[in-house]
Amino acid sequence: MQAVLPEKQVSPSLRVLAFGAIGVVFGDLGTSPLYTLQEIFSSDYGLGVSRDTVLGVLSLVFWALLVVVCIKYVTFVMRADNKGEGGIIALLGLAQRSVRGQPRLRWLVAVVAIFGAALFYGDGVITPAISVLSAVEGIKVAAPSLTPWVMWISVVVLLGLFVLQKFGTARVGGLFAPIMCMWFVVIALLGVRMILHAPEILIALNPYYAVRFFHSHGIASFVALGGVVLALTGTEALYADIGHFGKKPIRVAWLYFIFPALLLNYFGQGALLLRHPHASANPFYLLVPHVLLIPMIVLAAAATVIASQAIISGAYSMTREAMQLGYSPRMRVVHTSSRMAGQIFVPWINGMLLVLVLVAVFGFRSSENLGAAYGIAVTGTMVTTTLLALLVALRLWHWKWYAVIALGIPLLIIDCAFFGANLLKVDHGGWFPLVLGLIIFTVMTTWRRGRELVLRQLKHGGLALSPFIASIAEHPPTRVSGTAVFMTANLNAVPHALLHSLKHFKALHERNVLLSVETLEAPYADHAERIELADLGHSFHTVQMRFGFMEDPDVPAALAECAARGLAFDMMDTTFFLSRETVIATKRPGMALWRDKLFAFMTRNAMPATAFFHIPGNRLVELGTQIEI
Repeated sequence: MQAVLPEKQVSPSLRVLAFGAIGVVFGDLGTSPLYTLQEIFSSDYGLGVSRDTVLGVLSLVFWALLVVVCIKYVTFVMRADNKGEGGIIALLGLAQRSVRGQPRLRWLVAVVAIFGAALFYGDGVITPAISVLSAVEGIKVAAPSLTPWVMWISVVVLLGLFVLQKFGTARVGGLFAPIMCMWFVVIALLGVRMILHAPEILIALNPYYAVRFFHSHGIASFVALGGVVLALTGTEALYADIGHFGKKPIRVAWLYFIFPALLLNYFGQGALLLRHPHASANPFYLLVPHVLLIPMIVLAAAATVIASQAIISGAYSMTREAMQLGYSPRMRVVHTSSRMAGQIFVPWINGMLLVLVLVAVFGFRSSENLGAAYGIAVTGTMVTTTLLALLVALRLWHWKWYAVIALGIPLLIIDCAFFGANLLKVDHGGWFPLVLGLIIFTVMTTWRRGRELVLRQLKHGGLALSPFIASIAEHPPTRVSGTAVFMTANLNAVPHALLHSLKHFKALHERNVLLSVETLEAPYADHAERIELADLGHSFHTVQMRFGFMEDPDVPAALAECAARGLAFDMMDTTFFLSRETVIATKRPGMALWRDKLFAFMTRNAMPATAFFHIPGNRLVELGTQIEI
């Protein structure tokens, strides 16, 4: 495997994309210097500030960034794009494609990916809380008398952030890149200024000091990994955002600008600690000249809001993907930009994130306390990404097994070491993302399993379609003008809505179409596979529609495309029929009774399928049916 390096000649379009990536992709990674070294040298780890510990910690931070970000993500994981899209849901699609025909392995792959996705939501709660708190805590250095107001100022900033979500980022997105560029330039200059006063800090680039740190500190060095991993927060964004900017612009921005700026600031903080060990209380802000503290706090607050915006938008996107793939109840999705399909707003997720973020702020009260909770969400997602990417390399890319082992063992050792170190902090806040992740994991798997049980019941009680059409031909009922579209998950069986319609109205439309919508394991459906038509005779047709998990399933728009294939639809003369299931929880085999009740509750409160598929309400007939699971 060859390392992927950017070319020396950078085209103007590449510069523009790389500039945009700086404003969106690297917010979380870029603001980690605010709290990483402060957390590592806090009293929780008991390291103390000495020359050996500072050099050892800085060496660990440097090599963690080099191995995890540069080698694992930039060189390896970013190769695993699903038709140009990244992120754990896109990786799930690739991994499941690689194990087709193996249902048990597909189930295991799905469980691993859902666990990673659930932890990502935990990351989405903790990132805004810890980022904004750490930025506002600069007030403690600039004006210690205002310390009691830090939490309340943070709450006001967070409330503003979530209230503005419904307006989208299209209008203010252009400001992100300049602000983040200014941020990285400023933190790099602050680091250089202090490195010039203590240039010996640069010897920490030698991995010898990381090894010596482990040797001299024993178990404390392993525990310290729980703080070192904070330097890696936001790494998943490099992979998740390749669909927006492409791989090369992200690699260019990271290797030529972000990585050097972060290293200079981290080593500048290390140089400060060599000269002034007491600065461990807040090494980032104590690196700033006192006269520039207020402007720096404002800049840091802006940078952390941008970092929070990126993770919140990621939660919206992941929710839409989970809905499409059947792992989440349907929710209302609002498009906030007419030009960029990726800019969406999910009101329910926004409200839930706001409540949980405020709970985190009031519960933990400081960025130092939140540091213990942060690492588990980040490292858990990193482990799942590594496992899925290695499976894709072995089964889809057809790498030799020894190459996968040679790469996978070191990466998994590193990821598991970080994850294990953070598990030691469960009592100090690590329980928060684990509990949150477990709840989300339960909801996602319950919804998926519940839908499978509902479909099984529908198929079990359904009639075969071919004999039904034959009987209709022999004993034709009254026909009424127009087209009836019956939505169904099984094109080989008679939809319940069709049976109920014939039973109650004693008539059929002159043309009847059975419509099934399938979500692919790819982000976008190719034009050739979008629609598949079949004429069953006697005015019966089937239409199979396919959408990618990044697409909105607009059924009327897709039906308009059928005209070119000989099946035209006049929406004013078309009626949609849909079965609306009422789920009854029972003690039947399938799921525990409490999960049946949870699924029934989610079904009652989910967005109607008609709105999800953009079916006009004045062209819709819903027929209810009860299903016991």
